[in-house]
Amino acid sequence: MWARLLEQPLFLLMAGISALSMLVPAAHAFALENAAEGRAFLYSAVLGGLIVALVGIARANLLRRRGEMGNLLALFAGLAALPLFLALPFYEALRTTSYLNAYVEMVSALTTTGAAFFEADRLSDTLHLWRGMVGWMGGALIWVAAAAILAPLNLGGFEVTATAEPGQSDVLHGRFERPDPQRRIIRVAVQLLPIYIGLTFALWVMLTISGDRPLVALIHGMSVMATSGITPLQSAGDAQAGVTGEAITALFMLFALSRLTFSTDTITTSRRGLHEDPEFRLGLVLVVAVPTLLFMRHWVASYSMEEEQSVMVALRALWGGLFTTLSFLSTTGFESVEWKTARDWSGLPTPGLIFLGLAMIGGGVATTAGGVKLLRVWALYLNGLREIERLVHPSSVGRAHGMSRRIRRQGAFIAWIFFMMFALSLAFFTMVFAGYGSDLQTALTLAIAGLSTTGPLVSIAPETTVHLSSLAPVAKLTFAAAMVLGRLEMLAIVALFTSGLFRR
Repeated sequence: MWARLLEQPLFLLMAGISALSMLVPAAHAFALENAAEGRAFLYSAVLGGLIVALVGIARANLLRRRGEMGNLLALFAGLAALPLFLALPFYEALRTTSYLNAYVEMVSALTTTGAAFFEADRLSDTLHLWRGMVGWMGGALIWVAAAAILAPLNLGGFEVTATAEPGQSDVLHGRFERPDPQRRIIRVAVQLLPIYIGLTFALWVMLTISGDRPLVALIHGMSVMATSGITPLQSAGDAQAGVTGEAITALFMLFALSRLTFSTDTITTSRRGLHEDPEFRLGLVLVVAVPTLLFMRHWVASYSMEEEQSVMVALRALWGGLFTTLSFLSTTGFESVEWKTARDWSGLPTPGLIFLGLAMIGGGVATTAGGVKLLRVWALYLNGLREIERLVHPSSVGRAHGMSRRIRRQGAFIAWIFFMMFALSLAFFTMVFAGYGSDLQTALTLAIAGLSTTGPLVSIAPETTVHLSSLAPVAKLTFAAAMVLGRLEMLAIVALFTSGLFRR
């Protein structure tokens, strides 16, 4: 029975898991004696489970394996269409919003963007829990899909180190070549999900001990592991855990800088440790350099406030910049409780451009972080360094060997293509948002927030908070499309729609 169940299409399995997960907020609502919200989630779970069961029975004799591209199509459908189902109990429980707002909210959560369409005090604890759960499940989906779907196709950043073209198999992934891609997904899920759940549970316990109430600690724990930035508070800086909780959270944010921090299932080079991983090293350099520059600017700017010269204020300002930089580089988007101190110390009222740049860079390949990924930035850095050497010594020979040479040449070329596609997508979405009434700053912020899957940018990057619920309906759908595109990446979309799957 279980074997037959696991052979169902990936999209059907995701829908079934979504239906089962609705029982958790249903139980939570009934425990709080909120029968209306409990019934909304319970009835949606029963309805969704029934539909999934009927569809599974109806196609019992039509099990077909559509290969790698079929799973990629299922992943795309899951990110774009599954929120229609996830939004149903949210819409029925809230009852004071449109279904479009509920749908885009669920797209935001599932793609781990975390852009909030509703004020925190407007939602109940049950609805906040559901938002956090959807974001957490989206992060788990990305962890599994990276190794089971994107890596064999050399997509999602793997094209930088692969020898085959994006969207095609590579001999370096020979261990992934299996006659049944569906079983590979199940095997990867069995290997990674216990780690994902264990890390989330550990962070939840630590934040609770640090002073957060259990629900806030749980949602923040799920948000950090999924880099969704979802919080039940007005701002993550309002958490009761304070700096202690942020220090613990920062350690878990490091998992978004490199996949080698939690798994070696997608290694395509001879690297075996973090000390040799260029993504992790580059991420740490950015995390240290950016807040240091903000900190040093205090003595460059013309400030004469005596109280800002104390050592404690300086340390608070340094920590506020360090945590917030790491948060936005990992595309989580949590604001430090000391960020106001860091902002006043640096003399920059709203350094939003810095956060926009950090979010665009993003985290590591095959992690829950968004952006263009550190590995692509590293590939372009190696290529630029080599070109500078050739300007000084035109007849010099590069010292790199093996995979490093591959990253510097073909990898840099593919990374540059991705940057151009990202830039074109950014320009397109910026023009669309501007065309529907947003000013240039707002339109650019919305485009970067969607493509980098860093939703909190809309509240911290511009001078005034962008109210997503006030956007035009077409602009909301455009923002949803940007989030799906940013999560799956343009190269994967191009590979999907140019594959033989659609030609057939």
